[in-house]
Amino acid sequence: MINIAVLGYGTIGAGVVEVLEVNKKIIAHHAGYEINVKYVLDLRDFPNDRIQEKIVHDYNIILQDPQIKIVVEAMGGINPAYEFARKALESGKSVVTSNKELVAKHGAELLKLAKESSLNFLFEASVGGGIPIIRPLNRSLTADVITEISGILNGTTNFILTKMQMEGLPFDAVLKEAQERGYAERNPEADVEGHDAGRKIAILSSLAHGLQVDYDKIYTEGITKITDIDVKYAKYLDASIRLVATCKTVEAGTYARVSPMLLDSDHPLADVYDVYNAVHVKGNMVGSLKFQGQGAGKLPTASAVVGDIVDAAKHPHINIPMYWDEQKLELLDIDLVPVKFFVRVIGDINENREKIDNLYGNVKYVLIPSLVNEFAFITEEFTEKEHREKLSNIINVVSKIRTTL
Repeated sequence: MINIAVLGYGTIGAGVVEVLEVNKKIIAHHAGYEINVKYVLDLRDFPNDRIQEKIVHDYNIILQDPQIKIVVEAMGGINPAYEFARKALESGKSVVTSNKELVAKHGAELLKLAKESSLNFLFEASVGGGIPIIRPLNRSLTADVITEISGILNGTTNFILTKMQMEGLPFDAVLKEAQERGYAERNPEADVEGHDAGRKIAILSSLAHGLQVDYDKIYTEGITKITDIDVKYAKYLDASIRLVATCKTVEAGTYARVSPMLLDSDHPLADVYDVYNAVHVKGNMVGSLKFQGQGAGKLPTASAVVGDIVDAAKHPHINIPMYWDEQKLELLDIDLVPVKFFVRVIGDINENREKIDNLYGNVKYVLIPSLVNEFAFITEEFTEKEHREKLSNIINVVSKIRTTL
């Protein structure tokens, strides 16, 4: 029997306990041991729940119990999650977490500590919920140089953009529905401004390149400026707008970005709808791979956490090789990144065409008959800096979205 402790009995912590109970036999078969939840740490009591007999309020009880071999951090945030994870590793206990903030900020340090102690720090559920992506990057694709990772990594924003696309609703109305359905927090900033996706692409980038990628150094743009008119243009072009997190290596270097993208219908991420997530990986040998599934939710995320628990149980005192160095990956200045833009302009196309043609050269103009006194155009590739300088000479630009068209 392997005894574990779960830190936090919220959505994910309760889901972990549920998965371990419901799938007890098959989990024991895969792990080689029965997995027993001995403690659950929480500030609250749960008098009407069977878990109450396992509830403790003092973390030291867990640290000082030599029977506890694995600590599952399901609290979220940095503090006290970081301190608890570090102390668990220092006390000879492996750590499993779904906490993307913790992994993005302290992953290199905790992986190093786990390696030095012949323990494990595992975090499959920190990116993509139930989608297996950390293990493939760490084990299956080690023969490849990863040239690009692009993903729809936030279910809340994907639900909003899907709903806007399917029903033609404005952003505010769909955000309200997402909050009512529990897909968005009361304060949705981390999701809709792209910060959640930024932390996740930072983790994937760090793992793929073996160096620390700080999420606060990643250019991040959310979806709050996307309107129902932008979505109308996308549908007219047989395309989709999605919040895409990208880390890509080009001739000039490696860049990372989170931003709305207008995706051609043939793009691997264009058909990812609702709260689903997907990750598109390109390797120099394997080519293109796509991983897709439920990127959030109690049980899909808990399933990924339990998968890590099984992995840790199968490797007692054996470190599963996985790391990235604390040295920073030098990211290419986003201003130097070449990209195409979709640009909407209020005004008469004939009055603006000459100026736009002189600035951009070859562009594709888009006119929707039902939209009066406005038009759009799609550029060739220029650097972000070049785009900004050119757009400053065009009046009445109401939106600009990076595009694959």
